This record gives sequence, structure tokens and C-alpha cells, in this order.
Amino acid sequence: MKAVVQRVKQTTLAVDGKTVSEIPFGLTVFFGVKRGDTQKQGEYIAKKITNLRIFEDENGKMNLSVKDVGGEILFVSQFTLYGDASHGNRPSFTEAEEPQKANALYEYTAQKLAEYGVPVKLGVFGADMQISQHNDGPVTILLEA
Repeated sequence: MKAVVQRVKQTTLAVDGKTVSEIPFGLTVFFGVKRGDTQKQGEYIAKKITNLRIFEDENGKMNLSVKDVGGEILFVSQFTLYGDASHGNRPSFTEAEEPQKANALYEYTAQKLAEYGVPVKLGVFGADMQISQHNDGPVTILLEA
């Protein structure tokens, strides 16, 4: 599994011009599932995301988690995180998990995020999503399990 975690001031996700999910501030997480991934990796990623200390404390030091600051998470499935463009210019997605299994792990990991006490909003699995976000920092962390 891979997750691209971005600290944001605001994010809106739309499908077909209609807003589906929105968070006022917190984390936008782009999430990819690799063939063979399991719930164990989902639990690891969820715990890591909710406890990442990437928000500034009163001294300006990144020392607070999304839970500490009362933020939300917009959790977006993105199979293209497993795009391999090492041979030629057209990415291959053979490492990405098949959609049915990937969606099950996406939903499972989203549930785990919520169990750690952070409000979670979702994208629409497999849809053509338009995402507008106001990055904060910018702060971007790459996680892999």
C-alpha cells in the first residue's frame, strides 16, 4: 500500500460537477493498493496517518497530529500510485490490485481511520474525480506498507 498524505487548509472532491466530499482542513490522502496487500497493511497505514505529527504546535514545530488539531481526512483511492513508467512513456498498472479487492481494502482502511477518532470523508472508488485543494505548507508525506 502507498499513501500520499498532504496537509491541507481545504479540499473539495467532485464527480460530474457535483460536490461529493469536502473538508475544511486536515489531510488529503491519496491511497493505492498493491496486488497482495492485506488488512494488516491497511491497519498500519491508518494508524500512521492519524498519528503523523505534521501540524505545527504553539512554537511553530511540527508536533501535532490531525487528531490533536481537530482536522478531518479526505481519503481518495488512487490506483495510479502504482503506475510504473520505467519502460517507455505509458505507465503500466500491473502492480495495482484488481478493483474489487482494492475497493474492499480502501473501505477497510477508511473504517480504521475513523476508528482512530478522526472524521473521514471519502472519494468515489473508480470514478473520475475532480479534486480542488489548498495545500498547507506545503507538507507532503509518502507512506508505504
